[in-house]
Amino acid sequence: MKTKNKIALSIGILLVVIVSLGFFTSQSTQIMKLNTENILKDNYNSVDYAQKMIFAVNSFYKDSVSASNLFLENLKLQEHNVTEREERMVTSQLRNDFMQFRHRPDKDNKIRLDETINHLIKLNTDAICQKSGKAVSDARDALIWTIVLSIASALIAIFMLIKFPKILTSPIKELLAGIVEISNHNYDKRLNFGPRSEFNEMASSFNNMAQELSQFQKSSMARVISTKQYLETVINAIKEPILGLDNEKSILFANQALTQIINLPAAEIIHKSALDISLSNDLLRRLIRGLESKKEEDNNSLKIYSDNKECYYDVHYLHLPEKSGTVIMLSDVTKFRMLDNAKTNFISIISHELKTPIAAIMMSLKLLEDNRVGEMNDEQKSLAQGIQENSERLLNITSELLKMTQVETGSLQLNPKITKPIELIDYAIGATRILAERFRCNIEVEYPETKMPKLFVDSEKIAWVVTNLLSNAIHYSPENSRIIIGAKHVGHNVEIFVRDFGKGIDPRYHDTIFERYFRVPGTKIQGSGLGLAISKDFVEAHGGNIRVDSEIGKGSCFTISFNVA
Repeated sequence: MKTKNKIALSIGILLVVIVSLGFFTSQSTQIMKLNTENILKDNYNSVDYAQKMIFAVNSFYKDSVSASNLFLENLKLQEHNVTEREERMVTSQLRNDFMQFRHRPDKDNKIRLDETINHLIKLNTDAICQKSGKAVSDARDALIWTIVLSIASALIAIFMLIKFPKILTSPIKELLAGIVEISNHNYDKRLNFGPRSEFNEMASSFNNMAQELSQFQKSSMARVISTKQYLETVINAIKEPILGLDNEKSILFANQALTQIINLPAAEIIHKSALDISLSNDLLRRLIRGLESKKEEDNNSLKIYSDNKECYYDVHYLHLPEKSGTVIMLSDVTKFRMLDNAKTNFISIISHELKTPIAAIMMSLKLLEDNRVGEMNDEQKSLAQGIQENSERLLNITSELLKMTQVETGSLQLNPKITKPIELIDYAIGATRILAERFRCNIEVEYPETKMPKLFVDSEKIAWVVTNLLSNAIHYSPENSRIIIGAKHVGHNVEIFVRDFGKGIDPRYHDTIFERYFRVPGTKIQGSGLGLAISKDFVEAHGGNIRVDSEIGKGSCFTISFNVA
């Protein structure tokens, strides 16, 4: 018998044993799985329903409607999960007992109902114990047979291990050596076992494969070089800077746009360690730091001086599959940054220019209201009141625009000093007193009796934030409603909150209301949509945070928090 036939026979026997072992194991596992699922599906759910019904009965005297709904819901589920003998009769008795208990919830009916529920639990727990015992017995039998079959498989494998290595060692070693040579790209390796060897056909196939690989290497090398040159041309033609790194952070390629902004020629950086080069190159060091921290550079942080001007870039890290490397791409956003700065400067100039005519309008309005100029009739007074309100609104909008431009341009100046939270609250109440009287809102102050820590903040800006929150609460509250403003000490933080009882804010908008120019859809109150955005910038500039808790129909609570640790 030839070696291949012996191997085939032995492997066939072993395969039969392995398949038998696998089939028996899978069948045993499936049986145990079904037993477990039956326990869970048929009995555990019934016990769970019964426990919820007990809870409903115990809470019946507190809330009969909710308890009845909970009981009937679980009873209905139980009626569809009857699996044991007597369980259908007990379930039917359970419905009757509950109806009597709900009609007359006295002690006797409750005891009878509890006994019926406990009977139902006992039926299912007994079934669980019985099925669990059967499952344990089946598992033990399956384990014994698995061990027997495993031992048989091991004996057959040991026999094959002792019998055949001497026959196969020599040609297989030579074949292995040939494979190693091929894996090392030595395609000139050839095998020769002699014309009578049963491995001669394998040697012939191996030699043919080696010859074809040798020819393929010679032909494909030219294509690889051509493709590489093509890709280099494409990458260099891209105007955006691109840098390629392998998993060891060695530079694989860099286009001309990148070498220009880092001021290093490609010949000095290709196949060199980016970590070593970054020691003397600030831009490359920032790119590598962003890669190691797994965070892209912030748009405002990556500023480059190129061609005697400031340039801004967004950085994108493209990680190759299987961690084989990273491609770093820089997008030039200088034009957009300039446009944004131009927009901010324009808004700032317009806001400053608008303040002068607004002040003139309000001064003229004061002169008109002076009785020495002349009495105004009711219609004129109404028009003057409208002019006053719109002028104040326009002045508020211009003030908000100026604050926004300060934040955007980075010119926001903080003048922190030690401030008591109650001083900020008193200022906001005084600033909105007339507005509260107009809307007939009652402002209540909640301040702890214990001593509160002081804040080290710019009191003018934080007072503006608290005033803005209180003003919003007044505008969005119905007449004669309560508004609560207060402070509390929570852990290492001091929190100042403003709570109203208006219509509330949909949870979908809890994050977006702090964005510039956003207004909740359907809001009838006029506004610029900048107040909360500016408040968020002011609070975060102090290292604090602002949040909102609100539900439709239950009002809103805005809270600003500062760390005092």
